[in-house]
Amino acid sequence: MSKDCDYTVAGGAAEDAASTDQPVTPWTISVASGYSLLRDPRHNKGLAFNERERDSHYLRGLLPPVVLTQQLQEKKLMHSIRQYQVPLQRYTALMELQERNERLFYKLLVDNVEELLPIVYTPTVGEACQKYGSIFKRPQGLYISLKEKGKILEVLKNWPERNVQVIVVTDGERILGLGDLGCQGMGIPVGKLSLYTALGGVRPSACLPITIDVGTNNEKLLNDEFYIGLRQRRATGQEYAELLHEFMTAVKQNYGEKILIQFEDFANHNAFELLAKYSSSHLVFNDDIQGTASVVLAGLLASLRLLGGTLADHRFLFLGAGEAGTGIAELIALEISKQTGIPIEENRKKIWLVDSKGLIVDSRKESLQHFKKPWAHEHEPVKTLVEAVKAIKPTILIGTSGVGKQFTKEVVEAMASLNEKPLIMALSNPTSQAECTAEEAYTWTEGRAIFASGSPFDTFEYNGKVFVPGQANNAYIFPGFGLGVIISGAIRVHDDMLLAASEALAAQVTEEHYEKGMIYPPFSNIRKISANIAAKVAAKAYELGLASHLPQPKDLVKYAESCMYSPQYRTYR
Repeated sequence: MSKDCDYTVAGGAAEDAASTDQPVTPWTISVASGYSLLRDPRHNKGLAFNERERDSHYLRGLLPPVVLTQQLQEKKLMHSIRQYQVPLQRYTALMELQERNERLFYKLLVDNVEELLPIVYTPTVGEACQKYGSIFKRPQGLYISLKEKGKILEVLKNWPERNVQVIVVTDGERILGLGDLGCQGMGIPVGKLSLYTALGGVRPSACLPITIDVGTNNEKLLNDEFYIGLRQRRATGQEYAELLHEFMTAVKQNYGEKILIQFEDFANHNAFELLAKYSSSHLVFNDDIQGTASVVLAGLLASLRLLGGTLADHRFLFLGAGEAGTGIAELIALEISKQTGIPIEENRKKIWLVDSKGLIVDSRKESLQHFKKPWAHEHEPVKTLVEAVKAIKPTILIGTSGVGKQFTKEVVEAMASLNEKPLIMALSNPTSQAECTAEEAYTWTEGRAIFASGSPFDTFEYNGKVFVPGQANNAYIFPGFGLGVIISGAIRVHDDMLLAASEALAAQVTEEHYEKGMIYPPFSNIRKISANIAAKVAAKAYELGLASHLPQPKDLVKYAESCMYSPQYRTYR
């Protein structure tokens, strides 16, 4: 890590701040034993300790005589992980590695990102959350329940790291498309933060996963003897608001103005309310609303090369009008305003949403939740999605419903009859909840569709042509976005920073990718992608006067790369 990044050193994180070729001392206490060192995940290297380190750190005899390189350890572990047929077993093996040897865990993740991302993130993380009570071994992060009301600041002080820069927090009410998983939602913040490090280079000691437990309405969990959370119905109203307010106040008090708080998998009503309430006083980001919107907008901007026209030339139809749907719709309207100078109210008219009661139209306005009202346009009522497709004639169909199989053959064929190249985005997670599969989209449109999904699908061959489905995965955006916020010392998140992230991601789709029908770059290059996104986000923060790390570095891409955590082993004195 370059000396430019010395803002990360405060709080004794010297080992993280050293460059990889600089020897470091693993001990922070005066008397230590090799036995303890082998059980410290941050400093343990297993059989990679060399002869000199074994002598100087009391390890002689505690390890077999062989010395292995990190590369050989990685090869052995990947071979071992691939032996497991069940994804959840792979997830458990990776979590155990993280608890045993942190750097090796991140080395595996960085070097094998396309293979391991579906394990540590969607779709496998969803199953892990459902079974978290049974597979739970060692607590990761902080659990703040109603029992801690009035003591949240004390609880935060129990966390050993002082220099935390990003918190991912959930209350477990709406985990992926799986519903209320209560305290077991902790798998999501843990998974997201491992991606902050692997994909965005934010050092692990700067990341803090938190679950706020206010109970659960999931009867199955309340009756499960292995459930790890409060056995009570969810607190709502004032009780809920007071706990969250105490949490937000305590976080800022303990970690300062520049702590990034990422809300994750809150139910719709709470998600919008919390973002609106705290965005002017805290550095907050909701990945379901803003991260999803940013990654989808990037795909739309990239797809224009295949579809033709500008964003303003297209008509959008959404199935799903919750956090993701309305968040994406608003960012599309903002981007069109930026490109055309036309007021956002006008641009919203190009975007139509369908919820469980049908097309959102003006005559329904009185009964709509506040976040749906801007999308109620003048039109006669339409009950079904297929009727909406025929009436609105969209060029782009986006699914954020959380309900699988909604893009039926009839719906997709209607899109194909209206458009030479229909863009179909089936974004609901996990894979089982996708509105349609890649195979269905390509087959029902006779290979004309441009397709992207939220969870991964395999490549598909149709009439001799191989199609590579795009994955509109938030992991493209939030790690780089978070890094950009951190390196600039931003004190607030602005919508223009989200647009900058989208544009930076879209710019990295090459001609070679377009030839395969891809509208997202491959994940294998994710660290470079994240550095470019971080640079654009940081530049926008400086431009808006929201950055506090001054002066602005000359080359923000190089600066972002120099600030990234490296999982290479260090040499110990």
